[in-house]
Formats: sequence, structure tokens, C-alpha cells
Amino acid sequence: MRCPVKGNAKRGDAQARVLATFSLPRPAHEHDIWTIAPEAAIQGTHRRHTMSSATYLAEWAGTQPVVLGPNWLEEQEPRKREEAAYHDDYRADHRNEQADAAENHRFYEAATIVSGYVDSWLAKWAPHGAATFLDYACGDGTQTIRAVQAGARFAIGIDISETSVRNAAENAARAGVGDRVRFLQRDCEATGLPDGSFSACLCSGMLHHLDLSRAYPELARITAPGGRVLCVEALSYNPVIQLYRNRTPHLRTAWESKHILGMKEVRMAKAWFDVQNVRFFLMAAPLATLLPRGVMRRVGLAAGHAVDAVVTRIPGLRLWSWQFSFELVKRG
Repeated sequence: MRCPVKGNAKRGDAQARVLATFSLPRPAHEHDIWTIAPEAAIQGTHRRHTMSSATYLAEWAGTQPVVLGPNWLEEQEPRKREEAAYHDDYRADHRNEQADAAENHRFYEAATIVSGYVDSWLAKWAPHGAATFLDYACGDGTQTIRAVQAGARFAIGIDISETSVRNAAENAARAGVGDRVRFLQRDCEATGLPDGSFSACLCSGMLHHLDLSRAYPELARITAPGGRVLCVEALSYNPVIQLYRNRTPHLRTAWESKHILGMKEVRMAKAWFDVQNVRFFLMAAPLATLLPRGVMRRVGLAAGHAVDAVVTRIPGLRLWSWQFSFELVKRG
């Protein structure tokens, strides 16, 4: 990844001291290599040991370009360029934040139980330990903002979509937390973020956009020992839901359509993490969203959630859930 130093010589020296303390991925090209004087590296190491993780991460983030530009994007794989283009279009002018922005929006009325679980997880883990938080593929920054509101000292949101990170920064400023967050255009499979930086991380509905053989080790690299990653994903087993996906290809990219997660992908993560707290959500409740708006739908949703509280605990049957979550805990 290219991370050019900009500004005058004094600012460049400060950036070099910050970056010298972190282990960044090997540059893909010779011209991407940072040149750091030994004395700057020594000073940077001292600073890292005398500053809190959150303070140091904030200082590091302040040296980074927000967007990496069209040349960087053109160097990415076609599937990544497709992801960026799809989400740039979807989030243009904050259009995705409007009610009923997508034709499948109604089904997410049933997912309040999932968002409630995520909120409770953020309340518990965002302020925990070093209180450094990563929103991995942050979209419009909603969860990044919630994390700092829940007590994270500093949060970074990354996304391959330039429009997403710009919108997220605007949303954070409106929410009054712009000084505690930073949004960066990055590749989630090769983030360029510092090693072991985050005590908590959220991957919300985005792992199926990635090559997990690259994403899991990258997550392990940037998560602090003992840090936690909450993953919330769709499940691949329900044939009715899969039929709907097949009939609505315009709602997702070609890659994500073919990479919805199953338990095989969860087991795969054990090579880098301990996997904990696997939970299943939403079997009956989504059907209630087909009812007319108003009292009938609200009653149907309540009944559906009551049924789900039982059936999503039954081994085998629960695999037909629409969504599930699991936690990845960094060893050490």
C-alpha cells in the first residue's frame, strides 16, 4: 500500500517517528518503501512506550491519507474494484441512509434483535482494555460512531469505498465524535494498519465480501493479544433464502453472492483465533415483514422473535437461520 509522506520537513520527521514504531506489511513495490533514519526509529519506539495505545493510534492515523486515489484502486483485483464501485454508487449522496433505500430493506425490520445484540457487545467491549476499536469495512460509519459513544477511546473505520469513508467522516462530525474517529480507504485484506493495535473489532455483514484466507490472518495481525472480533454474517444453508439471493443478483456483487458463510468458514478461523459465542438469529421473524405495515406487522414480528428464541437454539435446525454471529479472540 502506498502511504506517501506529505507536508514540510518538520511534519515529515514527525510522521517518520510515528511510523517507525509499527510493523507494516512488506511494500508491494520498491517505490513504496519507507526510509526511516535509525535515530527516528529509536525516538518513535520510546514514544510508543510512553503513550497510551489509543493516543498513539490517533497520532498514527493522523499521518495517513484518507483516500488512496484512483491509481491505487486500479491496482486492485477486479473483484475489489467491483466492490468499491458498487458501494460508491449505493452510498452516493448518503442515499443508502434514507428509509427504504433498497428493495430488501423491509426484511431488516426483523433484524432489530441483531442490532440490539451488537449494541450490547459494543457497550461491553468497546471500552475494554486499551479501548481501541476497528470497524472493519465501516460503510457509513454507524458502528464506528456507536463504538466511541459506548466508550472506545479511539476508533478507526476502513472501507474500500471512497464514498463510504467520506460519508462516514461527515456522519461522525455531525454526531460530535469526529475527534475520536478516523476513516480511511483501505483494502481489508491488506490494511496497512499497525500490528496489534485494536482491542475490539466489528465485522458486520462483510466477511463474505472477502477472501478469508487473507482476511483472517490480517485480522489476527492487527488485533491485540486478548482482543475480540465480533463477526455478524448471513448464513448459507437456508434454501428459501438462497433462492431469494439467486433471484436478486443486482442487490449484491458476484463475489459476495458466492461466498456467504457457513460453519466451514467459522472453523477456518481457528487457525488464527479462538472461536467463541456462536449465536443464531432470525428464522420466523423475517416472514412477518411481508405483512402490511402497522399493528399487524408489529404483532407478527413479536411473535416471530418469540418463535426464533426457541428454534435458533435447536442444533441442526438453527443452521437455517438468516444470520449468525461469532467472536474471534486473539490468543496470547
